[in-house]
Amino acid sequence: MQAHGSTAWLAIEQIAQKVRQEGIHIQMIPTSYEVEMLCQFLGIPMTTLAENTPTWGFDGADEVNSQNWLIKGRGGALLREKQNMKKSPITYILIDRSKKVEKLGTKYKVPVECKIHALESVEKGLKMLGGSQMELRKAVAKDGPVITEAGNVLLDVKFETIEPGLEGKIKEIPGVVESGLFMDYPVKMIS
Repeated sequence: MQAHGSTAWLAIEQIAQKVRQEGIHIQMIPTSYEVEMLCQFLGIPMTTLAENTPTWGFDGADEVNSQNWLIKGRGGALLREKQNMKKSPITYILIDRSKKVEKLGTKYKVPVECKIHALESVEKGLKMLGGSQMELRKAVAKDGPVITEAGNVLLDVKFETIEPGLEGKIKEIPGVVESGLFMDYPVKMIS
């Protein structure tokens, strides 16, 4: 099982309670340092994607459209989340009504994780794909940008139109590590 995100946090606490009360045997594949620390604190056994393949996963989303395409990444764990989601046969997306949108990109920009030294060329590439209103995500409690767990920076990018194939086109830009677009993954919404 894989997990990340603020919505997942509550689910992990409930899973830990079931593990203690019912003796369920699981191994969690965390997709962020925060979830690793939570699992450690709660006594949930952990493994890695290199050691095991998830049988299922769960997470939240920032936006979900009718095609079950997602914008994710406010927590900044794009790469590990996407790696786990690609390996998992099904990922349950835990959402409330506020996350459902007719047009993806309505409430949130698309996070794009990139190498700091490639920032200028990544911005140019994103503009060529229709990206606008790009902002380097700033840290809240420290000076400077948010630095991802992989040592990269995040650009939050507005796309007026999110069409099929955009996720792959973003990834093709030299210097891009990953994007917060999750299109055509095996997901099931739970609200």
